[in-house]
Amino acid sequence: MSNGTPSSAGPPRRRVLDAVTGSLSRRYASERRFRLLGRIAVLSGLVFVGSLFLSIILNGYSGFFQTYVKLPVAFEQEALDPEGKRDRAALATADYGALVKKSLQAAFPDVSGRSELRELYGLVSSGAEYQLLDMVEADPSVIGTTRDVWLITSDDFDMLYKGRIDRDVPESDRRVSDRVLGWLDALEKQGAIETRFNWSFFTNGDSREPELAGIGGAVMGSFYTLLVCLVIAFPIGVAAAVYLEEFAPKNRLTDLIEVNINNLAAVPSIVFGLLGLAVLINFFGMPRSAPVVGGLVLALMVLPTIIIAGRASLKSVPPSIREAALGVGASKMQTVFHHVLPLAMPGMMTGMIIGMAHALGETAPLLMIGMVAFVVDVPRGFFDPSTLLPVQIYLWADSPERAFVEKTAAAIIVLLAFLITMNALAVFLRRRFERRW
Repeated sequence: MSNGTPSSAGPPRRRVLDAVTGSLSRRYASERRFRLLGRIAVLSGLVFVGSLFLSIILNGYSGFFQTYVKLPVAFEQEALDPEGKRDRAALATADYGALVKKSLQAAFPDVSGRSELRELYGLVSSGAEYQLLDMVEADPSVIGTTRDVWLITSDDFDMLYKGRIDRDVPESDRRVSDRVLGWLDALEKQGAIETRFNWSFFTNGDSREPELAGIGGAVMGSFYTLLVCLVIAFPIGVAAAVYLEEFAPKNRLTDLIEVNINNLAAVPSIVFGLLGLAVLINFFGMPRSAPVVGGLVLALMVLPTIIIAGRASLKSVPPSIREAALGVGASKMQTVFHHVLPLAMPGMMTGMIIGMAHALGETAPLLMIGMVAFVVDVPRGFFDPSTLLPVQIYLWADSPERAFVEKTAAAIIVLLAFLITMNALAVFLRRRFERRW
């Protein structure tokens, strides 16, 4: 009997061990598959993001450069200042476009016919005449002389020189004719054409002409709008976070407030635009397309984010800090503002910067309050009509001209640079000043 018991118990043990071993093998294999799927998912995300960034950069880097053509311009006394008074009002109204056309005709004397001349005049941008006006106003002594001037080219000629228009396709499939290709080759042989960094892209306002359009107005509009948003949202957000976390009693009312703050953080941004349209513009009569209205709307939108981040920062301060301050005789107010709030401020600053980055990338609420308007002038104050960088990108993306494609991508690059900088600053502040408890 004693010898038979182990032998009868042996097979069940082996079966159990075999079942456990098989189960472990299956679980290990399942874990390996899960890790593989996780790596594939991460790699796929990186590939998609990298492809997106690469596409934006390839389409937009050329937008930071502009093509110029060198032409000998005769600043004729009879055309600009026949009376010789050098009156600025008279000089400002002179026909500088005629000087550009004469320079083009002199460079290509064989061109004749109305259609060919129209095509020839289309090589140079309409903004070239303002270049000549600026030269004359800066130095009236150029009147009566002939100078070699680098004039800004039109968008089609600029796209052609940059290789954005394929010159190998048939003429019927191109935006430019074979004559323009010949003129381009002739100018290249003379060394009269070159590409320069497009500083006007950062200083000009919007324009119907792609080669003259810039983000200067949108950048200043974004600056004024975010300044209003910061001045309003940050103090109110910090004050609300401090009160709710440190002073407010725990009851149903505060619970209801907390729930609503969390819900407001998830509300679609266009709802805040509707609120701004109904209350700020229609009820209070504030101006449309003004940075002050845009700043107020964005402040309402980012306020829940700042409050939530502020409360999380206050919670991260150890209770021992409060107990020590109260133990040496500090009041509740002194404890919060002298000890707790300074330690929580880095986290609050991080939340504020992330909220501002969120506001900088928003478009929907601004469309509702009229900041989608075509604004040429760079705003000089909080009440001037303006637009923001995301809205400017939206407007350019809807334009049919091929040159606006690279302008759109270039503006996206600038916007991404701002967003990455703001997020990097938030990470720096958190790592530099936040304490580990």
